[in-house]
Amino acid sequence: MSFIKDFFNYVRVYSKYVDFTIVITYVLLSLIGLVMIYSASMVTAWKDGGSPESFYIKQLVAIVLGFTIVFIMAYFMSGEFLKNKYFQMIATGSIFILLVYTALFGMEVNGEKNWIPIPGVGFNFQTSEFFKIVTILYLAYIYDRKRDRLKHLEGGHLVPLLFIGFCTMIVITNDFGTGLVIMGIIAGIFLYSGIPIGFLAKAGGVLAVAAGVVGIFTYLIKGSILSPYQQARIDTFLHPFNDPTGTGYQLTNALVSISHGGITGTGIGDSVMKLGYLPEPHTDFIFAIIAEELGLIGVVFILCLYLIIVIKALRYAAISKDMFYRLVCIGVAIYVAFQLFINLGGISKLIPLTGVPLPLLSYGGSSFLSISIAIGLLIIAAKHVKKSKEMGRI
Repeated sequence: MSFIKDFFNYVRVYSKYVDFTIVITYVLLSLIGLVMIYSASMVTAWKDGGSPESFYIKQLVAIVLGFTIVFIMAYFMSGEFLKNKYFQMIATGSIFILLVYTALFGMEVNGEKNWIPIPGVGFNFQTSEFFKIVTILYLAYIYDRKRDRLKHLEGGHLVPLLFIGFCTMIVITNDFGTGLVIMGIIAGIFLYSGIPIGFLAKAGGVLAVAAGVVGIFTYLIKGSILSPYQQARIDTFLHPFNDPTGTGYQLTNALVSISHGGITGTGIGDSVMKLGYLPEPHTDFIFAIIAEELGLIGVVFILCLYLIIVIKALRYAAISKDMFYRLVCIGVAIYVAFQLFINLGGISKLIPLTGVPLPLLSYGGSSFLSISIAIGLLIIAAKHVKKSKEMGRI
């Protein structure tokens, strides 16, 4: 009993450093996603011969695990641990091995070899999702250490970029959409870190060389840089209605679903397009079902929740005096905002479809855990800022 009492006292005292606006927004988006996944996936799960609740139950497990991770990060993890050299070595080394293993031996789904099956549990591990987190932490760590020398960078500073660039190219060959998000994170952190323009030009050259090397190897091995699946998505973007029952099937039905919702929506559970017209509506196309069932009002509410997280991240980046936490906040802001843009842009025909999940709302354990860890990093950065204010450092 004493241990339990001490635990709750610790949580109560330490809660003053936790930004509960971020926590509440994260929980709301997660629960909305769970409800919408249940609504969108029932027919698909039944057609696949499983229980109508099968996708809902799997996502619920991911959400419970994600909530636990965020709680632990909020109350028991220090940012200094993330700055530890050995932690960084283990994180970068592990993700590199996993990326190479996935590229060589991973399971292919929808034309993309991006998953590692986990035997006995029925889940698949998506390596590229966690590379986003490693990219944020590694670049924040490297440029925090070099903060006093950023104005006088030399060629040796390109080595970290070369590593990240090479890993990103591995991701792009198997998962172009996730690769775009990672490239956005890299660009945002570089621009915000205060690195000179001349160095950014060199960095672009290094990335171009890395892209060229990986592209050549991909072409020699596969005979094409883009997979047939990726080429089909580009064709669909350019001419979606040329083949509305073939390659353009998902996009055309997504557009119909969005338009069907109107201002107030058809109501939760009353989507027509999820009844076999829109394949796998609980994954990358869940926004179409949200727009149909919740209407413009629901869409605006959800976008406002995302905006809260992004604004909070940008605010903490602006007021933090510590380079590491500033860059972590920028990385998280770009992660959420850019992935949101790519997903919504794809299903609304603003940009080509890339298969990127909607953060916290789409079905997928790896995606949910990755964004949960990113939210945990933002909460850790917010804790640092609040403690610094309390000590008069800000």
